[in-house]
Amino acid sequence: MVKGSKKRRGSSKRRKAEVPGTVQGIERTFTVPQDLPVVPAKDIVAFPSVVMSLYVGRPASVHAIERATSTNNLVFVVAQRNQEAESPGPQDLYSFGVVATVLRSLRLADGRVKVFLQGLARAEVKEYRELEQLLEARIHPVAPPKRRKSSAELEVLVNRIRENLQVLVEYEQVPEELLLVSADVSDPGALADVIVAHYHLEPARAQAVLEELDPIERLRIADAVVSDELNQFLVSEKIRDKTRDELEKGQRDFFLREQMKLIQKELGEGEGPVDDLLQLKETLTKAKLPDQARTEAMKQLKRLQHMSPESGDYSLLRTYLEWVVDLPWGQRSKDRLDLKRAQRVLDADHYGLDKVKERIIEYLSVRKLNSSSRGPILCFVGPPGVGKTSLGKSIAEALSRKFVRMSLGGMRDEAEIRGHRRTYVGAMPGRILQSLKQAGTCNPVFVLDELDKIGADFRGDPASALLEVLDPQQNSEFRDHYLGVPFDLSEVLFIATANTIDTIPDALLDRLEVIYLAGYTTDEKINIAQRFLIPRQLQENGLKEHDLQFDREAIRFLIERYTREAGVRGLERELGALMRKLARLVAENGKIPTKIRSADIRQKLGNTKFDPEDNDTRELAGLARGLAWTVHGGEIMPIEASVAKGNGQVHLTGQLGEVMQESAHAALFYARANAELLGLDPNFHSKLDIHIHVPSGATPKDGPSAGITIATALISALSHRKVSNEVAMTGEITLRGNVLPVGGLKEKALAALRYGIRKVIIPFENIKDLEDIPKEQRQQIRFIPTKHISEVLEIALLDKRPRAESIKNARMKRKKTVATA
Repeated sequence: MVKGSKKRRGSSKRRKAEVPGTVQGIERTFTVPQDLPVVPAKDIVAFPSVVMSLYVGRPASVHAIERATSTNNLVFVVAQRNQEAESPGPQDLYSFGVVATVLRSLRLADGRVKVFLQGLARAEVKEYRELEQLLEARIHPVAPPKRRKSSAELEVLVNRIRENLQVLVEYEQVPEELLLVSADVSDPGALADVIVAHYHLEPARAQAVLEELDPIERLRIADAVVSDELNQFLVSEKIRDKTRDELEKGQRDFFLREQMKLIQKELGEGEGPVDDLLQLKETLTKAKLPDQARTEAMKQLKRLQHMSPESGDYSLLRTYLEWVVDLPWGQRSKDRLDLKRAQRVLDADHYGLDKVKERIIEYLSVRKLNSSSRGPILCFVGPPGVGKTSLGKSIAEALSRKFVRMSLGGMRDEAEIRGHRRTYVGAMPGRILQSLKQAGTCNPVFVLDELDKIGADFRGDPASALLEVLDPQQNSEFRDHYLGVPFDLSEVLFIATANTIDTIPDALLDRLEVIYLAGYTTDEKINIAQRFLIPRQLQENGLKEHDLQFDREAIRFLIERYTREAGVRGLERELGALMRKLARLVAENGKIPTKIRSADIRQKLGNTKFDPEDNDTRELAGLARGLAWTVHGGEIMPIEASVAKGNGQVHLTGQLGEVMQESAHAALFYARANAELLGLDPNFHSKLDIHIHVPSGATPKDGPSAGITIATALISALSHRKVSNEVAMTGEITLRGNVLPVGGLKEKALAALRYGIRKVIIPFENIKDLEDIPKEQRQQIRFIPTKHISEVLEIALLDKRPRAESIKNARMKRKKTVATA
């Protein structure tokens, strides 16, 4: 406890301060000079009210003691910040220490000095000065806060400390003198200093206690130190008791092993690796880890070795290391770049798809010439069931690589790609690394299925995480959140699949080379069924041994009457249902037909699901037949227009999307702007109400390819001229009547053929897309390319003579109007 204040004595150059202190319960007042010689203390921190002995051997410290004994016996004891410094300077010392008095000094035979010091008061260094033979400090004694009145907390702390010390004294863990001192010292700060000084804490921790001026806070620290000492003693006694009870036949090795286990269990510490950790370390050493991954793995293994198996983090850390070991670092399969064999594999697994196969062979050719080539990421886009995923399997087989598949449909959590951070409970790597672990190699064929169905929410955007995965310039340093170190994905052959590219983000689509797979024609489906589907279903249903033949027309009947799709997934499902019916006949009677005909299919599968489409072959005014693309293939889309007396209202029904509504308004405005040329009443828009409807109103419809169909139906209804029932059409229209190109021409043409339509109006710029239509089907349809809506009307509308006369009359009327003006 410090009392008094700084004073100036006469004309002396040294300023001194009065420092009252309580030492061993006796209150005295000391006069402390402002400048005192410094005695650095290594591995120990001095405290007020405590007597300690030091062996002083460094010349500067010896001179400091000699100067103190020759003047006022006062020195400034301060702990070293840098314990390794042999000749500590100001930068190696703390700025907070203790003013101490030299009680006694004794020079030893080896030249060192043994000195007994008693701490008096805390002091803060204002400045260190290096003199010729010693280090001097200009200090300012720190006055502790005024003594607080006794409180309930203070009494509880003091009583607990004394009770714990009493227990430790009884078990001879601390000297009895410490208990006596604690009973004599009434000041809480002094009591705390005595206890902390006795336990020789780590210098940094002890220094923090020294710099703490609140006596109650220091007493709390002292209480924690004594409590920890007592708890450690009780635990060690518990360990001894448990181990003593489990001793058998006095075997010392068993005793030591059991004691180690109990120590690890009670203290959460381990003294060294056990057998399984040694095996884990050996596996990590043999693994072909990159330098960064090896450094991180060894660091975590060292942490694991010092953990108790019962610790909560033990299993988490061990799981992490097992993941690091199990990943295929540098384990790759050798590519088999035989182009002829690859072509045979593709032909054996897939019928048709010539352009797709050609692109795959080109890709393999580049790999053969340059194995380090980082080509584009292929993305197969097409309707369901056309063989996108199975193409990936065929590529893996052709290259002799492992095959893995990951479905992205409905994925909304970014952690599914990048993994969870290890701070989360139940954290795991992302599905990318999980799939690579499953494959066992770092260069498999990796199919990312349903890329267009990926989502996003508050948990992140998986599509953004895929940008790094699918970028050949970045994926060599892919960093999974769980793994925490880069993993090279540059050797993985990624292949994406999607039904449409409309929902794929532009940044992700930019990294992909899109290859479109159109739907199959009926003849292609028949060949696929004969070559792949029927043999597979015979095998799966146990009918392979039976000589079962399918009539080609029966397969066509099954395709057209029981399925409506672009692929063959539904066809295989219906074949499976048919095979199960036949398997039941074999199980019950042992006999089945040797050849399946259309009547057998109707008998086994029941009523047909899709009867031949009613094309409404009547030639009506206001009814035009458009062609639409869907994910299941092409469809006929009839569009109806009707007019009635009114005030110019326009109604659009049939769940039309925004694009189709815009096409309808563009067609209507074209008709208004060119009414005279089209032979229409120029004021029809104010005299008539117009209703445009697309049947199947429960089905949403949208797209840019219905413009000319809407315009044809509208002008037909306004002019009361019928539309030819032999024509279907597709194309977008502008306000000036130009016909713009559209997509999905193959599917639309096949739909027209399925409905019996042999004349199709297409945009002129779509001529190049006719090559995608199989030659056999292309030759059955007459494609009429058009550039302007007037050409479409010439072809589609009947009763052309009245129209020509009306146009001529409109032109004559316009000339008269101009002449009159």
